[in-house]
Amino acid sequence: MMRRLFFFVITIAALLSACSDNDSFTTDSRSLLSFDADTIKLDTLFSGVPSSTYSFWVHNHNSDGLRLNNVRLERGNQSGFRVNVDGEFLDPVVTNLEVRKGDSILVFVEVTTRENHAIDPQLVEDNLLFTLESGTVQKVNLRAWSWDALKIENLLVERDTTISSTLPIVIYGDGIEVAENATLRLEGTTLYFHDNAGILVKGSLQAENTILRGDRLDRMFDYLPYDRISGQWGGVKMRSGSKNNVLTNCEIRNAMGALFCDSTDLTMTNCIVHNSRGNGLLAYQSKVDIDYCQFSNAQGICLAVDGGTVKVTRTTLAQFYPFSADRGAALVFGNLLSDLNIDCQKTLVTGYDADVFMGLKTDTLNAFNYHFADCILRTDSIDDAEHFERILWETPKDSVQGIKHFRNIDEDNLFYEFQMDSISPAFKLEIGRL
Repeated sequence: MMRRLFFFVITIAALLSACSDNDSFTTDSRSLLSFDADTIKLDTLFSGVPSSTYSFWVHNHNSDGLRLNNVRLERGNQSGFRVNVDGEFLDPVVTNLEVRKGDSILVFVEVTTRENHAIDPQLVEDNLLFTLESGTVQKVNLRAWSWDALKIENLLVERDTTISSTLPIVIYGDGIEVAENATLRLEGTTLYFHDNAGILVKGSLQAENTILRGDRLDRMFDYLPYDRISGQWGGVKMRSGSKNNVLTNCEIRNAMGALFCDSTDLTMTNCIVHNSRGNGLLAYQSKVDIDYCQFSNAQGICLAVDGGTVKVTRTTLAQFYPFSADRGAALVFGNLLSDLNIDCQKTLVTGYDADVFMGLKTDTLNAFNYHFADCILRTDSIDDAEHFERILWETPKDSVQGIKHFRNIDEDNLFYEFQMDSISPAFKLEIGRL
């Protein structure tokens, strides 16, 4: 009994001693706070749109505690920054905080910027000031780049309309619907789609020198901008009855299913469809003409065709989707829905897997016509001179194959630029999108 009492007394004494040490505070001006960073960068965001939440720690590495008279923003509430310090929001200041020795407090920062009436992104900054009991003022610089944008929500295009803007355009809600007998022209602009917004085409879509992408401008991690993450918006759907759909010098990236065509026609020239969580292009019973394009990195199929008449020339189909090993092929074509006629010339079909090329004859009543000439195909060699002419059959054992065709790929940082390397046989034979 006495032994247990002795240990109890010793424990209480130790706790009281610890409390006493922790309750010791200093006003020595040489005792300062330490910060994770002197500057907190919140990346680029659209004016009027709230940023993601950023955080950093404030540490006390001194042998005594520090009291803070207040924490405040130098510009008050004029800059658009919102700050929470140790669980308390600045409204407009937080007072009487304590940071005990060896302890830390957590700070959260967000910002919603005002319009700046400029074409280019503008710097928005403020200083978060920490005033110690000693009178010393320490600061952390907060900065973001604010970009004015035009905002569109649930736009119904009922007559011929042209959208052209040097400012970015952010699309909200369900996005844009092009009614029957109406044509939407996109010229020299970038459309940033929020969440599930997309373009539904019942009439005609004609786009030139246009980028379609998600609206996240910030980063998931320091090395990884959201612009490299798939599945950010709804994609483009061309319904049965739409017509005269033409995409020239366009880029569609980071969508769910990027392009869907149902019993319609589509011409694509010098376009990139990249990083889709669904299919890159899924075409049902459609007339599709593809020249000098790139379909790359889809969790589904980069280019999927079921029925219709399809011509593919000087195109790269590259299946290196990084977010799932359960990815589809680079090219799949079949005749389940209707007669199929596909002609493919000077095209590179490659990817991570040993076989990324599949023809599926699933209906014996529908025609199944296919012809490939002067292509590189990553699949088992096929002895069929009628349907395959001058083909290089790629295997994982080839010295230059798969990702080695391309010269600017950074798999660690998920950066894929499918520009052909001069060592690639595709480059030498002018196959694919050079």
